[in-house]
Amino acid sequence: MSATDSIVIDCDSHVMEPPDLWENYLEPKFRDRAIRIVKDPGDGFEVLMVDNQPLLKGMLAGLGGANQPRQELFVPGRLGYMDGCPPASYLPAARVKLLDEWGVNAGVLFPTVGILWDVEDHELAAAYVRAYNNWINDFASTVRSRVIPIAHIALQDVESALVELKRCIKLGFKGIFLAPENVGGRRFSHPDFDPIWRECEDAGIPACLHVIVRFNRAPGIIGQFYQPGEFRTVFGFALGGFAQVVPAAMTMVADGLFDRFPRLKVLCVEAGCGWAPYIMDRMDQKYELLGWTYPTKLKPSDYFRRNLWVVAEPEERTIGAVMELLGEDRVLWGSDFPHVDSNLEAPHLIRNSISNLSLARQRKLLGENARIVFPA
Repeated sequence: MSATDSIVIDCDSHVMEPPDLWENYLEPKFRDRAIRIVKDPGDGFEVLMVDNQPLLKGMLAGLGGANQPRQELFVPGRLGYMDGCPPASYLPAARVKLLDEWGVNAGVLFPTVGILWDVEDHELAAAYVRAYNNWINDFASTVRSRVIPIAHIALQDVESALVELKRCIKLGFKGIFLAPENVGGRRFSHPDFDPIWRECEDAGIPACLHVIVRFNRAPGIIGQFYQPGEFRTVFGFALGGFAQVVPAAMTMVADGLFDRFPRLKVLCVEAGCGWAPYIMDRMDQKYELLGWTYPTKLKPSDYFRRNLWVVAEPEERTIGAVMELLGEDRVLWGSDFPHVDSNLEAPHLIRNSISNLSLARQRKLLGENARIVFPA
């Protein structure tokens, strides 16, 4: 038996939301504040509007763009949003065709515009996510065996977030997407969010910490090292995943969240996997010296091995070491299709990257571990 005989699941892929999604799916009460794309009457450039305010102008093709030459994507006005949207990013049948070409059984679906918008109005945020969740549920309904939909949950108002989470679980969603940053000054370990973690734990679905982009401010704790909107640089792309996802995961461990919810599953997405052993060692060493200041039932690395999973990039060289040190059932892989920094050869690249591992570990990483994270 070869590694290709087993199930293969892409654990980090995206949809490109249709430009009229929110105009079509948003409740009438909020429709005049729908996320939409308009053209500037002065220069004709496309503008992404959120709550009637411009978020991004002129380079919307760069939100996707895996199907375009990279140099073309960030020339203002050269390409429009739909130019960066290959059919597989918004049409279910085309997504299945791509998965077949890749030799991939299923893909986990995260939003794109959904990782960009950021509004203070709690009711509007809740309405935006309901609209997205309804659309992605429709998208998945005809190809349910080939895609794994992840619900967008807005945590500003925990009560409404819990209602939406329960609704999405009933619809068959297999996880929730969380922006890896504080919510109203509260970390994920804050007791206010306990109802969310309890519901995820009981349903067996993961909370997915996925990279976000903020054009109007530095996301997460990046602060002075990152300029708002610095998404076009090697530095910005490289820093974003690590500096967002890793601190969020570390606080969940250090704050004792997993003592309260020992069965909670957390998936760290688009930050790679090589960081995990280093952070485990770093936290264990500091806990040995300073753990008395905030004791937890287990040492930090034990929570990593019990509650956390990481998603490897297709060409990471440390996958084998991470499987050895974190656990061979803790590592998955993702393509990031169809974003500008993804590679359409991702399924072939990941197979090549792990070709030196045992067949058992290859099968685990390619898909069997995903079966543990995402309930059937």
